[in-house]
Amino acid sequence: MTGEDLKTARLARSLTQVGAAKKLGVTQAYLSMVERGVREVSSELATKAARFFDVPATALPLEGYLPRKRSADQFKMQLGALGYPGFAYLRPRARSNPAELLMEALDMDDLDSRVVEALPWVPLAYPQLDWDWLTLHAKVHDRQNRLGFVLTLAEQSATRQGVYSLAKRFARQLKALERSRLAVEDTLCKESMTQAERRWLRTYRPTTAAHWNLLSDLTVEQLSHAHV
Repeated sequence: MTGEDLKTARLARSLTQVGAAKKLGVTQAYLSMVERGVREVSSELATKAARFFDVPATALPLEGYLPRKRSADQFKMQLGALGYPGFAYLRPRARSNPAELLMEALDMDDLDSRVVEALPWVPLAYPQLDWDWLTLHAKVHDRQNRLGFVLTLAEQSATRQGVYSLAKRFARQLKALERSRLAVEDTLCKESMTQAERRWLRTYRPTTAAHWNLLSDLTVEQLSHAHV
């Protein structure tokens, strides 16, 4: 979140700097410096602003990634909060940054299949997410193949819907991931699958999954809510 983001959110609520500063627990002078770019938006201030103002989820603060094991229900609630139609009935007040939520999901050993199906929707709904942050941490934790596969499905979905500008944006991100593609075999958050399942998938998985060395049968045709 930038100072300009904060100012835009404040004006959208028709608040003066004095009124907004009171809600955020800071002084008007400090808020003025933040909005003018003299001071950075701290993580604490960004979190408060997200609670009080209508700021995009991509503006929520991102710190260094620390693995956090959410439950399936927690992932569903956070996806619902971000607007995923499949979990629209679950809308907690607090939202996660979509880049952080996607990274946390990709880093899970096992994940509910409905949550896995929702992952390509995240870049489709939030193409402006912090790709540098997401790509960096995916590589650090050896999850670039999972990210590449999910992003490929998003690219295919955008192409099928005729949103070619979005498909081209994803293609550029995929090109960066391609250079660090891992040769080691992996799954898409389904490490608990049996050896029989693994053998079957090695033979019958779609070409996209094979390219990213993943044991998965997920295809773009299965993404019921992956709409731009």
